[in-house]
Amino acid sequence: MSFTSLGLLPELQQTLHHLDYRQPTLVQQQAIPAILAGRDLLASAATGSGKTAAFALPLLQRLAGQHERAALILVPTRELAEQVADACTAYARNLDLACVAVYGGVPLAEQVETLSDGCDLLVATPGRLLDLLANEILDLSAIDHVVLDEADRLLALGFARELATIGEQLPDHCQRLLFSATFPPAIRRLAQDWLRQPLEISATPHNRPAPKIKQWVVPVDKKRKPGLLLFMLRDRGWRQALIFVKSRKGADDLVTYLRGKELAADALHGERDQETRREVLAAFRERRVDLLVATDVAARGLDIDDLPLVINFDLPLAAEDYVHRIGRSGRAGASGTAVSLVCADEAPQLAAIERLLQRRLSREEEPGFEPRHELPQAAPVKPGKPTKTADFHGRPAAAGKTPGHPGGIKRARPGPAARPGAPGNKLTGRTTTGGRPRGR
Repeated sequence: MSFTSLGLLPELQQTLHHLDYRQPTLVQQQAIPAILAGRDLLASAATGSGKTAAFALPLLQRLAGQHERAALILVPTRELAEQVADACTAYARNLDLACVAVYGGVPLAEQVETLSDGCDLLVATPGRLLDLLANEILDLSAIDHVVLDEADRLLALGFARELATIGEQLPDHCQRLLFSATFPPAIRRLAQDWLRQPLEISATPHNRPAPKIKQWVVPVDKKRKPGLLLFMLRDRGWRQALIFVKSRKGADDLVTYLRGKELAADALHGERDQETRREVLAAFRERRVDLLVATDVAARGLDIDDLPLVINFDLPLAAEDYVHRIGRSGRAGASGTAVSLVCADEAPQLAAIERLLQRRLSREEEPGFEPRHELPQAAPVKPGKPTKTADFHGRPAAAGKTPGHPGGIKRARPGPAARPGAPGNKLTGRTTTGGRPRGR
């Protein structure tokens, strides 16, 4: 199947050819026609399977020539917001559509200025979007399409109430799309509240990593993990690796250790400001840094071409996060490697991961690093209930909201941000001519 057969505009097909997109992935084959037809969608696909293009391409097509309408994409992290916005901007290069990303961690005034001319497609983290709504910077009444991207992560990070509040401000007629790499029960409940008679698609089995990722576990005592990591990096000649730890302090401590061994390493976590995080990611992509030590803030939204190796220095607390971590490798059908250094204290997390995967991960001890505290033998893996994640509390209002009116995603008049509900600060719609570069 080719992109031509999916009914995309010639302008989008030209862009895909320029980007060297030759054939649609499975999720793109299933999602693009359904979104073009206006269906609500519940979609499950593995990380790296092309989810962003699956919803961005048809949304851009539906928005083309309709500047009075707009689309909203909600994502869990700053990194993912930037990644999705960059992808949408690339896809829209031949269309007169503007894409903007807003997220926390940067001054609000900067993003208000970016939004001064309005936009057609807004990518936002829930907290920052609510800031803009509370200050009457944005108006969602003209939103025609809304996407929850990495919906399971949105719930796991505690955004349930924010989603409910945002949902109450969206017009009833919105097309609603829910994309997630994992499908815990909480996502089913969210879908029941959020979507209307959705088409359900699944490009891969639920909660399964890409099939070409080789995975195994190395049992080791907790105190010997740094030495084992160093030994394996040198013994196997591993050059580039994304290493996951459970805490910010753990990331900084491990980077200090690795640098002390003359290895090029840096840390990525929530205490680093956004500009520093951009610089660290750029250095890792460009191979100026070989080892990136990250907390789960980077488990979603990191898109690194041909990343060969993911190392779990610490296992994640939530089994679903294991899938996302190792999914940074083996993207778009490529092969990859994922190795986990596991101490006896982490046996419950390992058991939860194996239940989720419905398979045992092989244990391979390293000579000289055999643990004193042995990892318990795994029980037979049987299909069971997935590990519990955050639930969705509150549902978007189904009726009684004011119908949307034209005007795109709009902002308040220039000047100081207004108090919520302050009189005399009505929102004005942007015009569709002048003031905004074409194809931004």
